[in-house]
Amino acid sequence: MYKKTSKWLGLAIILSMLIVALAACSGNKNNNETAATNPAPASTESATAPATPEGLDISKHVNLEFWMLGDAPRDLKKVQDEINKMAEEDLNVTVKFNFTTWTDWDQKYKLMLSTGQPVDLIFTADWTQYQSYAKMGAFLPLDDLLPKAGLKLQELVPQNMWDAVRINGKIYTVPATYKEYVTNGFVWREDLRKKYNLPKPVDVPSFEAYLEGIKKNEANIQPVAIGAGVQDSLQNMLLEIARNEVGQVPYGMFATYDDPTNMTSYWGSPEQLEDLKLFKKWMDKGYFSKNVLNEQNIIQMDKIINGTAASMFGDNPNRFNEILTKMKAAHPDWELEYYPFPLTKGYATPVHPIHNGFAIPKASKNPERALAFYEKMVTDKRYNLLTQYGFEGVNYKVENGYYETIGEESASGFPREGMHGWAWRNPEYMLFPASYDGVNAIFKELDKIEKPDIYTGFAENYTEYQAERAALEQVAKQYLWPLIAGRIDDVEDGLKTFMSKANQAGLEKVQEEYKKQWLAYLQEQGIK
Repeated sequence: MYKKTSKWLGLAIILSMLIVALAACSGNKNNNETAATNPAPASTESATAPATPEGLDISKHVNLEFWMLGDAPRDLKKVQDEINKMAEEDLNVTVKFNFTTWTDWDQKYKLMLSTGQPVDLIFTADWTQYQSYAKMGAFLPLDDLLPKAGLKLQELVPQNMWDAVRINGKIYTVPATYKEYVTNGFVWREDLRKKYNLPKPVDVPSFEAYLEGIKKNEANIQPVAIGAGVQDSLQNMLLEIARNEVGQVPYGMFATYDDPTNMTSYWGSPEQLEDLKLFKKWMDKGYFSKNVLNEQNIIQMDKIINGTAASMFGDNPNRFNEILTKMKAAHPDWELEYYPFPLTKGYATPVHPIHNGFAIPKASKNPERALAFYEKMVTDKRYNLLTQYGFEGVNYKVENGYYETIGEESASGFPREGMHGWAWRNPEYMLFPASYDGVNAIFKELDKIEKPDIYTGFAENYTEYQAERAALEQVAKQYLWPLIAGRIDDVEDGLKTFMSKANQAGLEKVQEEYKKQWLAYLQEQGIK
């Protein structure tokens, strides 16, 4: 959920490794929306679930390797030890919870799926390229495993969600059932807006006016926090709010939600030139740092929390709530506000079932036991609460139906959803802090303008242009990113140079093949 980024080009670097590894290891063998609008009280029901799925052979003890993205909570080992006590009794398994860190998660993710590393469970999402990996055979199909080792999971997840995650007719991931929105929105210091009587950011012009007001009145505060991934934090945000892009389409391709068959090239277009000139103006005015491309390990929201920046161009409601909570803990007198892009655009799409899930990689040595264990994580309250919130009475408490961290949140050994368990959220067991009322209010507003996400199911197959794809990645980093960051004085000449290099790298071939696949997907789905 949190790291929704465009990683579309980096996969090509290891594609040949992936194909070899997959061949080598091939021989191994009702939407619940209530919790989205009402904080869930601690249940008084028995948390005991049947120990073993019927017909599952657990006579042999096995060890499972479970991988999440991001950084591990400090009390992970304590939680893991407690989980293993239950898992050994229930399923005769022990599990090791592994984390990639956020710094280089994408490289580790690729390597795990390309080298035949014995991983039993791994997080999947649209932004981790689930569709492409599944299409290339990186994961085991679950269709035959679910009735035997995950029947409760099969019954819990609505059929339409199972169907939505199918790639080439097969299920390769277990989708989360919690309904949420991760569409972006403006984030800004409301106390500063009030202090200087600045416009409320609801579109690009009003946001720009806010930035100008901060620049004039607060010399020591950066108007907007922009990370090194400028393609995500600048270009993609602008395409979402101002250009109504269908989604984060790769290779500079562009289509709108309402006219998806009209797939054109944004790269090299008059629209891109106009946008690049806007970013150049923002950089020249000092709205964001000239050294933004060097800020590799700086997290944007930290700048809001510590007061070195006054806004973010876009983020989702859940992370806004996280920023607000942390900022209030450090600076109670500060205010933070949020305005969803969909309210300006006129429609909102809830997350596609592909957005949060867990798959069993092809190299897993224990797929049945892995699925049975994951079923416990989702459907058994003991496993679910422990891995989502830590130890009740130590890491958290529930008062008046609300989740509360015990002690300072910044010092918590296991913060809420500390294992980044977005994929195994179970709406029946979820606990929400009081501050989450604001997120629920946003979700209620977005429900009024909801439209389905009908495009995320597209699965690209880039085997025919993997070399060109890898070359384009390097060209974009060298020539496009500095343009987006406002570091090229002559924007028109810089764009011509980028397009020349991109065309030499095979851009036309890549775009033509991608468009062909895209149109075929729309036709298969009956989307016009």
